[in-house]
Amino acid sequence: MPHEPGRVAARYLSVIEEEIVPLTEAGVVAGNKLFGAAILKKDDLSLVVAASNRERENPLLHGEVAALNAFFAIPATARPAARECLFLATHEPCSLCLSAITWAGFDNFTYLFAYEDTRDAFSIPHDLAILREVFGVEGGAYRRDNAFWSGRALSELVAAAPEEERRALAERQGALAKVYARLSETYQAKKGGSGIALS
Repeated sequence: MPHEPGRVAARYLSVIEEEIVPLTEAGVVAGNKLFGAAILKKDDLSLVVAASNRERENPLLHGEVAALNAFFAIPATARPAARECLFLATHEPCSLCLSAITWAGFDNFTYLFAYEDTRDAFSIPHDLAILREVFGVEGGAYRRDNAFWSGRALSELVAAAPEEERRALAERQGALAKVYARLSETYQAKKGGSGIALS
């Protein structure tokens, strides 16, 4: 039976707060972007892996790809099937990560910050620019429901939560926005000379 939206939203927020943010704090100090991801089991919402961007090591190691690498590093006998898992991203996945999630066999993902936030609040415009220039997709309007997966904003789960839970969840979202604003300042201050093609 699916979990209640409020419970899933609260768990996602906890994973970002407790697992992804500490990895991201260390990552941005090293000059990496502030994107992270986690994979949870659908049945009990337990954490399988969490990761953050490692572009300084390899420009393909976006947060989502780093999480997928960690997931597939788990021995097959101990690793849940992708279809048994939930994929969580701090930021709406770029075209690279959308493809990686698809090829890895996940049937879902949820993100905290939308493309517009990534461009406007975090001064990283590449996701929308690549979708427009390479794929001819304006405004990031890819199909969020398709034959492979469904993609959702975490804010949709918050909006679907019972009214008595909604305010606390929204406050936690707001607090995370402040955390990521601070992380963004650190990244922007350190990105010069990073050697990352799209910094």
